[in-house]
Amino acid sequence: MALNGNGCCWIQERILSGNGCGVFLTPRSRSSAAILPRKPTALSFSSSFQFQGFVVDRKQSSSSIQTAAVRHLVGSVTKTQGLRFAVVVARFNEIVTKPLLEGALDTFRKYSVNEEDIDVVWVPGSFEIGIVAERLGKSRNYHAILCIGAVIRGDTTHYDAVANSVASGVLSAGLNSGVPCIFGVLTCENMDQALNRAGGKSGNKGAECALTAVS
Repeated sequence: MALNGNGCCWIQERILSGNGCGVFLTPRSRSSAAILPRKPTALSFSSSFQFQGFVVDRKQSSSSIQTAAVRHLVGSVTKTQGLRFAVVVARFNEIVTKPLLEGALDTFRKYSVNEEDIDVVWVPGSFEIGIVAERLGKSRNYHAILCIGAVIRGDTTHYDAVANSVASGVLSAGLNSGVPCIFGVLTCENMDQALNRAGGKSGNKGAECALTAVS
């Protein structure tokens, strides 16, 4: 809608069809609501046009709209040169956390990560992992941080409080520092479950975390 020099208001209507696009301008008087017909002015367009990454060809049906090429960003486990990692390990339940650490370090070696590019930081328990991981992330010295610990259910609700706090702490560490913090804290019902996941019949979760960090 626009005003011309004579104070008349023009109403623009667009009519789209399969044969083309027409634009019709009709005058409207300030004092009258009647719309008078006007000879249409046709605007021609090319048979195809592009917008917002889409290509539309009028010769084809509407279902044939094609999008631009999709990019896939995938991590690599073969290009480890120059990558630096930190591992935060809880001393509490060391019978579990130490094999987890060994599994992580062994995986780093298998994927050619230099030993001088790995720093291991011990903390008293799993509860302290989050704050140390965030501090390490904000130092900008590491590409990823492994968080290793073990929380095993006991006879009280202490397990639930610690497990939830540790998970939230590791998540916050990654979000606040901008550095990936890999959750490698076991939360198990009993010691047997924990040992099975620290190199037993269920594998080694520390090794899995190291592979996640590399990729």
